[in-house]
Amino acid sequence: MVNSSKGSNSLLKDLKNLIIWVFIALIIRWQVIEPRWIPSGSMLPTLQIEDKILVEKITPRINLKNNSNKFKDQIIVFNAPDELIKAGYESNTALIKRVVGVPGDKIEIKDGNLYLNDKVQQQYPSDSNINYSIGPLTVPEKTFWVMGDNRNNSLDSHVWGFLPFEKVIGKAIFRYWPLDNIGAINFPDINKKE
Repeated sequence: MVNSSKGSNSLLKDLKNLIIWVFIALIIRWQVIEPRWIPSGSMLPTLQIEDKILVEKITPRINLKNNSNKFKDQIIVFNAPDELIKAGYESNTALIKRVVGVPGDKIEIKDGNLYLNDKVQQQYPSDSNINYSIGPLTVPEKTFWVMGDNRNNSLDSHVWGFLPFEKVIGKAIFRYWPLDNIGAINFPDINKKE
């Protein structure tokens, strides 16, 4: 004979454990790490259209308060800036770009090249052959200058201005799809021999 009260207690315990784990998963999703996908080509060749990535959300909150310089050259995800909201974007629209300038940096794009603090940038192939000019501009306090790695095809700071810190959601840290490109997010080495 089976004790039905013992079976229902076990079922209630299992249900309670399931609810706790779902709650923990939601907290992690909302506060620590969240999955995102890449909808456009603005970050080519670093991120491909439909890549799936993980965005870490804790260290950006800490570093924005203490040392925004740690963001330089990082790929961040952020909510649409006010200028894009005025143009019709939803306020919760997420965009992804690379931090090029932090507070106090001088940004200029001239003669097809990106200049940071009066030095021509050559870290990425996309830092040259840029088809627009801007600046010189100094990045104000509590803002970033962000650009897509696909410099000529990116809706970024050269269009809408400086990105306020409070818009930052997190930092892109890991690509989990497609499986043949799984790993940390780095600019591809165009000189690599196959």
